[in-house]
Amino acid sequence: MMAGKVFVDTNVLLRAVLVEMKQHHEVDLQMKRLIRDGAELWINGQVIREFIVQATHPRTLSAPLSIAQTVQEIETIRPLFQVADDTSAVRERLLTLLIEYPTQGKLVHDANLVATMLVYQIDTLLTLNVKDFERFGGRINITTLKA
Repeated sequence: MMAGKVFVDTNVLLRAVLVEMKQHHEVDLQMKRLIRDGAELWINGQVIREFIVQATHPRTLSAPLSIAQTVQEIETIRPLFQVADDTSAVRERLLTLLIEYPTQGKLVHDANLVATMLVYQIDTLLTLNVKDFERFGGRINITTLKA
């Protein structure tokens, strides 16, 4: 993966931060590689909220983090990322994407990440859920863990 702007999906962020999650080691290596290569890493408010939900949920972790622990983790990692704000431009782009790529239910969250990427001119998404984003393949580059 070349250096540039890379949007980090929640599933990657969780595994990068939480050592007890499967694939932590692989994600950690990938994130370190990106940083070493000079990539500009991005997340948005949605990713932060989803991180909080998952890190505090008993179905994600056998010993979920407390809110205080979760906030501490976010504060610790925040300097590594640019945080894209949910602006009116992002909302407008989301609405146009929903028409172009008919979307409903939880898939709207994926479309919102893509809308954020397009507004902030972030061309690459790092995700473990490639299939969820394939429909946007003409708009963004989708990448996953390197072997």
